[in-house]
Amino acid sequence: MEKIVYWILQTKWRKTGVILIVLAALGASVMMLPTKLVLAKMLPGKSANTFTIYIDLPTNSSIHQTAMVAECVGKHLKKEREVTDIETYLGQGAPLDYAGLVKGSDFKRMKYQAEVVVNLTDKHTREEPSYMMVHRIRPEIQQDCEAMVEGTKIKFIEMPSGPPTLATIVIELYGKDDKLLRHTAARIADILKKTDGLVDVDVMQDTIFTKYELVPDKEKILRSALSVDQVNNILYLAFKGMPIAVKNTRNQQDQIPIFVRLSEKSHRFRKNSKEALEEKLASLKLMNRMGMMVPLKEVVNITAVPSSPTIFRKNLKNMVTITAECDLVSQVYPLLDARDKMLKELTDEFNVTKEPGISTYMFDLHLKDKQTGQKMLLRWDGEMKVTLDTFRDLGGAFIAALVLMFLLMVVYYKSFALSGIVLAGSFLSIIGVITGHWVTDKIQLYFTDTNFFLTATSLIGFISLMGISARSSLLLIDFSRALIAKGFDKKRAIAVATATRAKPILLTAVAIILGSLLLATDPIFGGLGVALIFGSMAATLVSLFFIPVLMDNAGAMDWLREEALKKEKKESKR
Repeated sequence: MEKIVYWILQTKWRKTGVILIVLAALGASVMMLPTKLVLAKMLPGKSANTFTIYIDLPTNSSIHQTAMVAECVGKHLKKEREVTDIETYLGQGAPLDYAGLVKGSDFKRMKYQAEVVVNLTDKHTREEPSYMMVHRIRPEIQQDCEAMVEGTKIKFIEMPSGPPTLATIVIELYGKDDKLLRHTAARIADILKKTDGLVDVDVMQDTIFTKYELVPDKEKILRSALSVDQVNNILYLAFKGMPIAVKNTRNQQDQIPIFVRLSEKSHRFRKNSKEALEEKLASLKLMNRMGMMVPLKEVVNITAVPSSPTIFRKNLKNMVTITAECDLVSQVYPLLDARDKMLKELTDEFNVTKEPGISTYMFDLHLKDKQTGQKMLLRWDGEMKVTLDTFRDLGGAFIAALVLMFLLMVVYYKSFALSGIVLAGSFLSIIGVITGHWVTDKIQLYFTDTNFFLTATSLIGFISLMGISARSSLLLIDFSRALIAKGFDKKRAIAVATATRAKPILLTAVAIILGSLLLATDPIFGGLGVALIFGSMAATLVSLFFIPVLMDNAGAMDWLREEALKKEKKESKR
C-alpha cells in the first residue's frame, strides 16, 4: 500500500488520473437518477396479510347494485388460494385500519359505497407478496365488475409503508365555476388514465343525475275526496316507510315503534325512468270518503329535477379532488409524465403556466380559461407531497451536517483546504450509495421483477455515513501531519500514513458491512442497509487513494514541512 500510494504521488499525471476517475465515477453515479437507472421513491411497497377493496358506484345507484358489484368482487377473490376470508361492508366503511384513518373510511354511510376486506395467509409462508397479488388481480376484477354498473370505480388499498395519505397521487383542482371544475376534472382524470404506471383513477365528486320529486296536487286531492295527509302517508309508507304503531315489552323501558313499508319486490322499479315511476304510482290506490279507489297517479305530479351534488371546499375555495394509485412504480415519474401531458393537452382550452420558483408546490399549474377568463389552480398532493417534504428535510439535514462538519474542521485544523478534504471524503460516499442501489435493483429484478428504489431510508444511511467517512480522512491527515512534523518528506509521510491506517479503516468498513447485511434484507429499511454497505466500500476506496492525492496538493501540508525544516535548523545551530 505504501509503494502504491507513493507511486501515485510521484507524478502529476498520475494524481490527475485519480482525480479524473473519482470525478467520472461521481458524475456517472449522479446521472443514474435523471436517466432512471436508479429510481427514487418515498418508501417501497411492503407485503402485508391484508388489503382492502373500495367500491364506489354512481351516486344514484341502489344498495342492490352495490351488493351485485361486491358479490362479483367476492367471486374473483374466492378463486385465490392465499385468501383466507373476505368481509364485505355494504353501505358503510370497514372497521378502521391504518390506511382508512386518512382515506375517510369511517365517514362512509351511503348506499352506493362498499368496502371488501381481504385477509391472506401469513406473508412469511407464501411466495407471492400482497402487492404482487394486487397487481395481478386488479385488472381482472376491474374489467369484469366495473362493467356491471356504468361509472363504477373499484380501488385496491394496500397498507402503506409510511405515513398514510388520501392516495399516492392526489390532485386538488380549485376554481369558482362548478361546471368548469367538473369538466376540467374529467379531462385531468382522462390524462391520468393514459399515463403508464397509474391505476385506480377516480374523481371524488357526486354524479349529477335526474331525480323525480313527487308533489301532491292539493286541488286534485280535494276534488277526489281525499286528504293531503292520506296522500303523504301512503307515499312515505310505499317508498320510505314509516312507524304506524308501537309495541310494549317487559324487556324494554320505552315503546318499540312498528315500522312498515312495501316489500323489497313491491317498491322496486322496473327501470330508472319517469314512466316506471308513473306505473308504480298507478298501482297504488287510495279509498276516498265515498268508497271509491283513486289511483295515486291522478293526484300526484311528477317533476324531473337535476340532483344537487355535494360541494367540497378547502381554505374557503371550491375544489374537486382527483386521485390515482401507482402500480409497482414510484409516484415521481408518472406524476412528471402526467404533468407534461397536461401542459400540452390543456392548452387548447386554457392558458397554462407553471408555479414560479422552487417550493413544496413547485409542480402546481395555473389554468386560465381562454373564453371566460376563469382561473383555476391545479395543486399536487398526496404521497408526492410527503415525498417532496421528506427529501427536502433530509436534504436540509445533509447540508446542515456538511456545514457544521466544515466549521468544526476549520476550528480544529485552522485550514480551509484540509477541512475541504475531510468534507470531500464524506460526500463522495454517494458514489457507492447510488451505484449500490443500481446493482441491487438489477439483482432484485432478476429474481422478483420488481424495482429496488432509492428511498428516504437510503438518504438516512448516506447522512449516517458522513461521520464514518470523515473519521477515515481525519486518521490519514492527523498521522501525516505528525510524520511531517517529525521531518518526513510530505509524499513519503502521506504514503506511510495511508499504509499504516489502511488496516483500521478496512476493519471499520468490514464491521459496517457485516452489521448492515441483515438490515439490507428488510423491505422498508433495505435502502438504509444498501447505502451503508456500498457507501462504506466507496468511502474506503476514496480514503485510501483519493484523499492522499488531495493531501499532497494541500498547501497546509507544505507549511508543516517548512516549519519542520526551520525547527531542524534551529536545533542544529544549538
